[in-house]
Amino acid sequence: MRRWGGLEDIPSEWGRSVVAVGVFDGVHRGHQAILATAVERGRALGLPVVVVTFDPHPETVLRGATPPVLTPLDRRVELLEGHGADAVCVLPFDKRLSARSPEEFVRSVLTDRLHAVAVVVGEDFRFGHRAVGDVAALAGLGRELGFTADGVPLVADGRTITSTRVRALLADGDVAGAADLLGRPHRVEGEVVHGAARGRELLGFPTANMDLAPDTAVPDDGVYAGWLSRTASGTGQEHRWPAAISVGTNPTFDGAERTVEAYALDRDDLELYGVHMAVEFTHRIRGQERFDSIDELIVAMRRDVDRCREVLVGDAPGAPTGGPAGESGSTV
Repeated sequence: MRRWGGLEDIPSEWGRSVVAVGVFDGVHRGHQAILATAVERGRALGLPVVVVTFDPHPETVLRGATPPVLTPLDRRVELLEGHGADAVCVLPFDKRLSARSPEEFVRSVLTDRLHAVAVVVGEDFRFGHRAVGDVAALAGLGRELGFTADGVPLVADGRTITSTRVRALLADGDVAGAADLLGRPHRVEGEVVHGAARGRELLGFPTANMDLAPDTAVPDDGVYAGWLSRTASGTGQEHRWPAAISVGTNPTFDGAERTVEAYALDRDDLELYGVHMAVEFTHRIRGQERFDSIDELIVAMRRDVDRCREVLVGDAPGAPTGGPAGESGSTV
């Protein structure tokens, strides 16, 4: 798959394309419907599918506030490829781009550079300065400039699916509901960093303390079951471990900083500091609680781990689990 960091990266000889346009944060099931339609058009026409997406999120530029990010850019591109994109063009979203009229955007991006013959968007798609363009405007420009335009309903199982709905479910701790809309468990990723070391030295549950980007969409405070994973350099093979995951401020220790920590069940031999890891949330176990003593906390953690083990038994990881301790360290 090709990845372009802007219009200037598109080869001058690039030919006709089917183009899907959107932010695609989360690449949820609604987005997947757009991509499936684009792939269908591409196959029928014998043309490559190009996805045009934006970074940073347009809300950052237009309103000065970034919504919690469901999929960081690299992960988003990876998912877009997995759903059939032959190329992804990441347009830097800035004031200059936002000031273009609908016609300027269509001409400069879709026709002049990508030679679009079919354009696929969500039915709520808006574009151009002050978002004055909609699907009807896109179709009108298409008739003038020689491409078809499809506005695809962002619906699955009769429900409208949006990134905003996914974020709201995560904020409520409903990771199962979020996974249903995403079509997969919600995932966060970052480097494992040193924390307070209480998990290993005081509590008996060594955890991977995740250093996440500040705009990452993180579920509500609490304890979750899920998966801790990393991709081995060189081989590209993913190793996954069933995990108990804590999100919150560690109130028993009067913590203030919100953290995400994952304990790989029954593994105390993993050396993961400095390793880029991913955490997937599959089940909510309980909300965040403050305990009166460390002993009470340890009892609760043991109960949490047992519950995580129970709920994860039926989950098919879809990738090799575990691996020798020597394969799990930061040197891999």
